[in-house]
Amino acid sequence: MLDVTDETFEQAVLARSHEVPVVVDLWAPWCGPCLTLGPIIEDVVSATDGAVELVKVNVDENPRVSATFQVQSIPAVYALKDGKVVDGFVGALPAAEVGAFVDRLAPAPTEADLLVQAGDEASLRQALELEPAHHGAVTGLARLLIDRDQPAEALDVLSRVPETADIRALAAEARLSENNVGVGDDVDQILDGLLERVRDDEAARQEYLDLLETLGADDPRTATYRRALASRLF
Repeated sequence: MLDVTDETFEQAVLARSHEVPVVVDLWAPWCGPCLTLGPIIEDVVSATDGAVELVKVNVDENPRVSATFQVQSIPAVYALKDGKVVDGFVGALPAAEVGAFVDRLAPAPTEADLLVQAGDEASLRQALELEPAHHGAVTGLARLLIDRDQPAEALDVLSRVPETADIRALAAEARLSENNVGVGDDVDQILDGLLERVRDDEAARQEYLDLLETLGADDPRTATYRRALASRLF
């Protein structure tokens, strides 16, 4: 269970829902029915063992998320898949009804799902034969190929599925590996050098963006260097 804010909603909910169904519980500390529903929905989602994820949004502290869902009454619960609301309810439903709601989001695992859980290369490749765009198989095999210094094949595998946050990060890592660029203590120096070329050199611009992707949003340098890039391009 994750507490989501206006700032983290796009990544933690919209982007994540392309990988796994996400249940959004809109609540407030003063709302009695919210406090009743909260433990029920947490238990039900937890029982899916990751097949469904739960996030909670305090509507008092996050007005933009509330406006997105046009919340008029709480608790309000919405399920998202592929960036779209696919189900929802308002009010504190009993456990059986909450269970049925979550069950609709978490179908039984396919044969490909089970192969992905095995995690070895042969199983991952077999899963992709069954479901060529299986997200877990794609990311699992790409990770294995990158670690084995086969970035070109990793990029080919990643091209099978739409871009999401984890696909983008793996692709960036694969491209850097393909160009023999490592992310180490000298990354600032590399970025500073690339910054001088990003305006007119597409390859330099891509390498710059890939390095920022591998640094990640939590690294304070990422925001600084993104601003520097924007100042050079616009």
